[in-house]
Parts: sequence; C-alpha cells; structure tokens
Amino acid sequence: MEKTKIAVIGLGSVAQLVHLPNLAKIKNAEVVAVAEIKNNRLTTIAEKFKIKETYKDYKDLLNKSDVEAVVITTPTSLHKEIAIDCLNAGKHVLVEKPLARTYVEGKAIVEAATKNDKKLMVGMNLRYRPDSMLIRTLINSGEIGKPFYVKSGWIRRQSSSESWFTRREEAGGGVILDLGVNLLDLVLWLLNNPEVKSVSTMNYFQNTKKLEDTSVSFIRCDDNSLINLETSWSLPEGKDIFDITIYGTKGSIAANPFRLFKRYEDEHIDLSSALIDSPTDSFKKSYLNELKSFIGAVRGLNPVFSSGEEALKLLNIVKAMYSSASKNHEVKIGN
Repeated sequence: MEKTKIAVIGLGSVAQLVHLPNLAKIKNAEVVAVAEIKNNRLTTIAEKFKIKETYKDYKDLLNKSDVEAVVITTPTSLHKEIAIDCLNAGKHVLVEKPLARTYVEGKAIVEAATKNDKKLMVGMNLRYRPDSMLIRTLINSGEIGKPFYVKSGWIRRQSSSESWFTRREEAGGGVILDLGVNLLDLVLWLLNNPEVKSVSTMNYFQNTKKLEDTSVSFIRCDDNSLINLETSWSLPEGKDIFDITIYGTKGSIAANPFRLFKRYEDEHIDLSSALIDSPTDSFKKSYLNELKSFIGAVRGLNPVFSSGEEALKLLNIVKAMYSSASKNHEVKIGN
C-alpha cells in the first residue's frame, strides 16, 4: 500500500504525546518530515520517531520535501502564516484547534484552502470520541426526541505548559480558546449545527491577569435550544471533569460516562450500556480517529468532517463571547 507522506510542523507537547505516536499507528500514512525551530527538540524527536527529514525552517520543508499533507501544531499566533504557506505550496492541512486567534485570521486560512483547492481540517478531536459518535447517531434517530437544553462543562489544567500559552498575543485567548472552542464545537455538532443567535458570557481571572481561566456562557440557538457552556483551568474541583448532558422532549443522553434515559409514560428508564469505552480510552481514541479521518480525506476516502468553515463560525461565536464578557450583557451573533 502506498503511504500518504505527512509532515508535522511544531514539535511541542501535543505533537510529541498525541500526533506523532498516533500517526505511527496508521498503516497508510508515514511521517517523513518535521520542522521545529528549537534544534535540540528537533533532533531528539526526529531520532525517537525515526523521521528522516528535519528542518529548522518550515519554509525549507515546503520547498524541499514531497509531503502531501501537513499537521500544524505550533503556537496559535503562527497558524495563519504557516497554514497559508502550506496551502499555497499545494499541501493539505490539519491545524490544531483553534484555527486561529481571530475570525479575520481564520477567514484568510479558509480562503487560501478554497483558492488552492486543498483540504483544510481543524483538530476538533472531541467529535471523534466513540461515545460522541454514538450520541450523535442516537439523537439523529430520535431516541431522546427534540433536544432543547445542553449542560456542558470541562474543568482541567490548561492544555500546554509552554510559556506562549498564557500570553494573549500568542495564544489569542485563555480557557475559551483552549477548552471552550473544542467543547462548543462538539455540542453544536451533536445538535446538528443549529445557527447561534446570541451569547451571554462571564469570564473570571482567578489565577491569571490577562487571560480568562474560567468562563461560563449561555448560548441561544435558532431552533430555540439553549447551551450552558462552562470551562475552567482554575475551579477547585480536585480532578478533571468533562461532562455533557443533552435533554430532549423524550429523554436525555450524556457523555463521560455514557448515559441514556428515555421517558416511558411517567418514568425515565435507564438504557445506558456497560459496553462503552472508559472516559480515558474515549479521549485517547478521539485523536487516533481524528488523524485517520484526516488521512482518509487526503486520500479521497471521506469528506473533511471538522472543516475550516465550521471552525470559522466558531471563531465568530468566540468573538461574541469575549464581547459579551467585556460589555456584561448578551450579544447577538453577526453573520
């Protein structure tokens, strides 16, 4: 089988712990090149994963390597420049979430993908959890009736300990752009992507000065559904918490762990299965499934399931969330 040649640009923790180990498990793909400005890191990681081509400057990689696709795992401030350069060089691109720091930056990336007729996927791995995919199937089949309210929360340490992650000019934002954008993507996807009408957000700065470390939002959709979105790096829970519950007219369904309740006359019956993966396994499998989906899209076997256009809509909602928090009132979403 001819393998799809992949390059990874940026060799921080997400590349080392997630993308490179999982790409090594995919039989029809091979990482043949990596780029990283820190020389020691570049040499060490390339040797560990037996990668032949190494570059300190990603532009040299684009000029010299014959890779078909690129995975971008750099600081968010570099996503726009690197993604556009890769797309203009004729490479398909998977960029880690968020797509960019702002809607304007994200729009430029999406336009470059369209202009070059290349695949652009954003790393919204929560969609690829086995329980997420099952929940979407059950909702679409009408098992809980019409969804009308979602409670969702993600409380954990920040995703990276690198210094850029807590600098606004490089990260673009705090917990909203770290956890919130990924969680919101999942919730909207489970609801079949209703249009968001307005948001009301409160941000808190418990352990930080410039970046929000806790954020709570109420999000109204055009189908009259309501989303409660809570994300935090700092709430004192003592352990990581990831939870989604979707309430419908005929029952409810939840993730982490998977739970399904259906209403029969005046009772709610528990139909949860004991066969679902553990929360840890679901999270691990989400990244592998995400990368398999990207390789499949590059090879023309499936469409792009978490597209740049969808990520751009999220950045528009994120802009409204920050606006609502600063103005201390509900903000309507502009299209």
